[in-house]
Amino acid sequence: MSLVKQAKKSVVWTFIQQFSVQLINLGVQIILARLLLPSDFGLIAMITVFVALGQSLSDSGMTSSLVRNDRNTENDYGTVFITNVGISVLLFGLAYVLAPFVADFYRQEILTSLLRAYSLVFIISSFNVVQLAKFTKELNFKSQFIYQLPSVIISAGVGVLMAFKGFGVWSLVGLNLAQAASFSLFLWLFYKWRPKLIFDKSIFKYHFDYGYKLTLSSILNTIYINLYKVIIGKRFSTTSVGYFTQADSLRLFPVNQLSSILNRVAFPLFASIKNDDARLKKAYISSTRLVLSFSSVLMIMLILIAKPLFLVVFGEKWISSVPYFQILCIASVFLPLGTYNLNILKVKGRTDLFLRVELIKKIIGVVFLLVCIPFGINAIVWSLCITNIFFAYLNGYFSGKLINYSIHQQILHSFNVILISVIPYALTYVANEFWFYKFNNYISILFNISVYTIFYLPLMLIFNKALLNDIKMILKR
Repeated sequence: MSLVKQAKKSVVWTFIQQFSVQLINLGVQIILARLLLPSDFGLIAMITVFVALGQSLSDSGMTSSLVRNDRNTENDYGTVFITNVGISVLLFGLAYVLAPFVADFYRQEILTSLLRAYSLVFIISSFNVVQLAKFTKELNFKSQFIYQLPSVIISAGVGVLMAFKGFGVWSLVGLNLAQAASFSLFLWLFYKWRPKLIFDKSIFKYHFDYGYKLTLSSILNTIYINLYKVIIGKRFSTTSVGYFTQADSLRLFPVNQLSSILNRVAFPLFASIKNDDARLKKAYISSTRLVLSFSSVLMIMLILIAKPLFLVVFGEKWISSVPYFQILCIASVFLPLGTYNLNILKVKGRTDLFLRVELIKKIIGVVFLLVCIPFGINAIVWSLCITNIFFAYLNGYFSGKLINYSIHQQILHSFNVILISVIPYALTYVANEFWFYKFNNYISILFNISVYTIFYLPLMLIFNKALLNDIKMILKR
């Protein structure tokens, strides 16, 4: 099968997988948000940083090396598999020992047992990461979907049932463990391929040399992202961090699904043309224009309908999340841009530069965060928003040098797309102000989306013809 045909097939199956799986997860989160308290979500958010760190360390960036490597042998897969499992076991032991200290830090005794139980996901997930890398390398997202969907359905049932039975915060732990365990089980029962138990030092060194810089970058990113939850949980309350976490999760949902569909196909495809800068630049520009156009429209619409949306979906008890959600939606507009820029560094093998960029960003971000802490949670959330926008273009400055795509060009191209999305927001906001009749929540959502769309479409048809050409080309193919 040609690369183009593989890409077409992969996009279709990635789309099916991403939206079916994530829509189920979103539905479950909505049900659990209505059954549980904001403080329950806050407790899980407090240990998220430790779980995320463990998952980054267990992988060691070696699965990304498998995807990037032109020719993998069974020795490559076996070496990475053994490494992942071994590190995961050690990390679980470390989390088990450190759990009481985490509980003391937050003054929440229940976190000891929560962290110890949740950390089992390190070991469970280590049994499927090489298979996932193999699927991605082969652009075989159909098989990944077939194995993942049943695990998502099973875990959804486990989480909701536990919540109905009054398990509270343990429902969230049960859901995540059930999903990881059932996914690994299905892969080992029904997927014929098995990693060979071979450990080759030279192969380990090759993949580790590429991956450890990505791992360090991932650790920095994980600490930085979750630092907001740590500070809010420590300085304010479990309920406050619950509000922030729910807002952050919901704003990330649409843009993550959109960018993930293209990103999971784009990384292996970018890797396949990594030595042809002209083709790589052209593919990069088309991809970012497409995903940025959709992300800006989606997130700006969500800002418009935030309050009625939260009331309809989550209920009155989550209304305090709305201001955080609206601020974070602004940052989400630029999220795909930063991700795609980092992909260029990875496919070019510049993991050293990748790490350097991440280190610079995190130093700037932490300083800005510390300055904002005395001014309250709103200031903390704004610091996250502003730094994320800046980081997207900082990534672009370094990646653009590798494909002859200047930061000046990137800013012009992206702001042209975003401005077309912002103007309809202003017009819709004015229309709301001059409309005297007060709608109920459902009609308000429909009204805002309809008015925004009416204003947006003519602007897009006139000023974003490049996007239309990209869409026409996709449909034609």
